[in-house]
Amino acid sequence: MQQSSSFLGMPRQIIWGYIGIIIFMMGDGLEIGWLSPWLNGHGFSVQETSLLFSAYGVTVAIASWLSGVFAEALGGKRTMILGLTFYIIGTIFFVGFAIPSQNLALMLPAYALRGLGYPLFAYSFLVWISYRSEQKTLGAAVGWFWFVFTGGLNVLGALYSIWAIEHLGHINTLWSSLFWVLLGGFFTLVLNKDKLPSNQGSSKEKFKEIIKGITIMKDEPKIFLGGIVRVINTTAQFAFPVFLPIYLSSFGIPTSKWLAVWSTIFVGNIVFNLIFGIVGDKIGWRNTVMYFGGIGSGISVLLMGYVPIWTDGNIILLTIVGFSWGAFIAAYVPLSALIPSLVKTDKGAALSVLNLGAGLPVFIGPMIVFLLIGTIHAIGVIWVLAILYFISTILTYFIKMPKHMQSGDQEVT
Repeated sequence: MQQSSSFLGMPRQIIWGYIGIIIFMMGDGLEIGWLSPWLNGHGFSVQETSLLFSAYGVTVAIASWLSGVFAEALGGKRTMILGLTFYIIGTIFFVGFAIPSQNLALMLPAYALRGLGYPLFAYSFLVWISYRSEQKTLGAAVGWFWFVFTGGLNVLGALYSIWAIEHLGHINTLWSSLFWVLLGGFFTLVLNKDKLPSNQGSSKEKFKEIIKGITIMKDEPKIFLGGIVRVINTTAQFAFPVFLPIYLSSFGIPTSKWLAVWSTIFVGNIVFNLIFGIVGDKIGWRNTVMYFGGIGSGISVLLMGYVPIWTDGNIILLTIVGFSWGAFIAAYVPLSALIPSLVKTDKGAALSVLNLGAGLPVFIGPMIVFLLIGTIHAIGVIWVLAILYFISTILTYFIKMPKHMQSGDQEVT
């Protein structure tokens, strides 16, 4: 495994890749905070918009699982080019044809096609990081990845949208995403000169490499548990945009203020992505996920639902609680160091399980809303999301490093 020196925890060889990820994800995430209420204002119900996001989530989950093993079988850059291509084609189809038709049957496959893009582009870079980082700084290296990933997706994307919607309009704002993803691709694929070697074996051997993304969960049950915990990590993140803006509007909080809260949430998140990456290296990756991630996220997500009720929509207190929730979900960052460290080889397959866990919430979050919002309403959905966080603490307890790998800062027993 070729490793390199690091700059603030980032492998020096692939720093341009980190910059490309934040720009790409800014383009990809610019509609996440406002698309649901905008569609709701154009006659689509919460159930219909949640179904749209769920269809998108299905392809995100598939591409997330494939990203790790594709990165090893095809090479990192080829996998990222494939993701960029899917994103461009999906955006042209969705924005140019599906949205103007206002036909949900056309919008579903169009948005789903777009969903194949960012996991293949971004998550394959996570495999790259795992091969280029030293074990002692791996927590910080993946912390930086989630810093740029989330900073682009949820902070810069939301802040850019506040400006772009006012000056460009909603449709042109969606079109502008193509500029940002192409710019991100230029940094990651052209300026980044490093290459992740691909599997040079036969097609049969490459197929076996891809199948390892499934069989490794049977061979290494702890990796399967890690995948479940990763699903829980961001399920609320993808459920909230579907119903929370509409829920908050009943307390007098408009979409523009919600976007400001949403970006603040992920300011907290990206800052603590770095902090918890370092904390995990110091106090143990598993301990960080259990105590800060599961318990902290569960409590703060409940407060996201109850603070508007208790304070009659006080935006300042809601923002403070949101910042706290964003910080606590960052405590799951050490999973990206813990899970590949459970195996000596097949790290791409292990990360494929983790990437699948990162992709499934894009489907599961909106689907929870779709299935439950009509019966238990918004506050009931919030309770479901909180309970999932508490369950993740229990599951993480059983993800222990092999005894021969427990030493120093990574001691987890």
